[in-house]
Amino acid sequence: MNELLSTSEMAEADRLAAAGSVPSLDLMENAGRAVAEAALKLAADLARPSARIAVLCGPGNNGGDGFVAARHLRDRGFDVRLFLLGERAALKGDAAEMARRWPLPIRPATPDALQSMNVVIDALFGAGLSRPLDGAAAELVDAVNASGLPVIAVDVPSGLNGTTGESAGPVIRACKTVTFFRKKPGHLLMPGRDLCGEVIVVPIGIPESVLQTLKPAVHENLTSLWLRSYPWPRDGGHKYDRGHAIVVSGPPQQTGATRLGARGALRVGAGLVTMVGSAASTAVNAAHVTAIMVRSVQGSGALAEFLQDVRRNAVLIGPGASVGPETAEDVLSILKSQAAVVLDADALTSFADGNKNPARSEAGMGFLARNGQSEISPAALFTAIKGRAAPVVMTPHDGEFKRLFGAVEGSKLDRARHAAEQSGAIVILKGTDTVIAEPGGRAAINANAPPWLATAGSGDVLAGFVLGLLAQRMPAFEAACAAVWLHGECASQFGIGLIAEDLPEMLPRILADLHSRAQH
Repeated sequence: MNELLSTSEMAEADRLAAAGSVPSLDLMENAGRAVAEAALKLAADLARPSARIAVLCGPGNNGGDGFVAARHLRDRGFDVRLFLLGERAALKGDAAEMARRWPLPIRPATPDALQSMNVVIDALFGAGLSRPLDGAAAELVDAVNASGLPVIAVDVPSGLNGTTGESAGPVIRACKTVTFFRKKPGHLLMPGRDLCGEVIVVPIGIPESVLQTLKPAVHENLTSLWLRSYPWPRDGGHKYDRGHAIVVSGPPQQTGATRLGARGALRVGAGLVTMVGSAASTAVNAAHVTAIMVRSVQGSGALAEFLQDVRRNAVLIGPGASVGPETAEDVLSILKSQAAVVLDADALTSFADGNKNPARSEAGMGFLARNGQSEISPAALFTAIKGRAAPVVMTPHDGEFKRLFGAVEGSKLDRARHAAEQSGAIVILKGTDTVIAEPGGRAAINANAPPWLATAGSGDVLAGFVLGLLAQRMPAFEAACAAVWLHGECASQFGIGLIAEDLPEMLPRILADLHSRAQH
């Protein structure tokens, strides 16, 4: 159940279910019953078996779900007060029918409705809301949030866009959200993920077969998305079967980022890892590593010769590289090879429009002479990527993304998918809600990253994880998704106090568990 459906896709799923002889009233009945069950569990968790429950209903089908939930809770003996935003006479279709089945008075939904209540069910507005709440609706939302009462939201918290996870106006903050059939992107994209609380997905009678028609391209980044493609070591194999990962070093005083990436690549399973750089950088790196190899490589001819060995099949450049034309030239040289490539940090910013003619950096390894012939721009980078057969993965955070792609409109999911299509690369747009997108439109949203993952060097380790999986010839989109999930899981299992060096060391226990699951 890792598929994510936009609000329009979910509406189509409802339509297809109805067309397949599943009555819409049955779908609403099942949805409301599931909300009631969630409220029962919440009351038990609060040790309030006689909790007074306020059900706030809106004028559409979301309100209809609320009417059903209220009826089921009343049948279970709870003191339920039902409040409607708007006029009962304005209700239509299934919502009007469910209102007719409610046996008690329906009260107007005002901030006073919350007095003496213990739990609130938010059935005001669903995921398809396209405008910010205002007027009486906004006042009611503000009152719910100010009350401090635990809230169960139906589908999404009122005021939240289920597709983007955003809103221009007030939004209810829920402790639990009950949604139906599949999650929506807004349940995972920030700030939606934070506003939804725990998301509970329940089946309501929509047949799984509708997915064959919808063909959703966006998924939650769960292990089911990539575990079957994971490159486990095999009996009789040797280190070259698991790939040779190359990490390009920055200047001597910035080599730490290089080593973090290299360590990540080695821990995630690359058979060999070599750090290459200037003689000075190589001397520094050699003093810090054992299993990771180092090599001084300078000049375009030496680099071309070094990467002609097809066993050196994956390259990472960017961590600690410094921003400037030399780094950009190094990237263009690497993109001419047959290796899979990971572009991180300075390797991306060096192509931003504002960096076409900066002062000469000390990052470059002298791979290519600056002869005035090479264009350094986002367009030049994208052309180089699209002109090669081997995959390229970019790992920007928001700042690097904006410098390279400019101000792209839309949600984080929209921006990542646009960037992947424009660049020809798989884009990992990092953050609490990291999005992985490929040029063909497929995308995944990650939700397992804890807040303490925001620490210096963690992005370098992530780039190393991607590198190591690409070196093992894992399909590129799946490799990117796996690396992001493993990165978050390492941080979650380590806990508060995490530093970047801890991340690779958490991998053995996590991979052992995944291997056991894959065997079964």
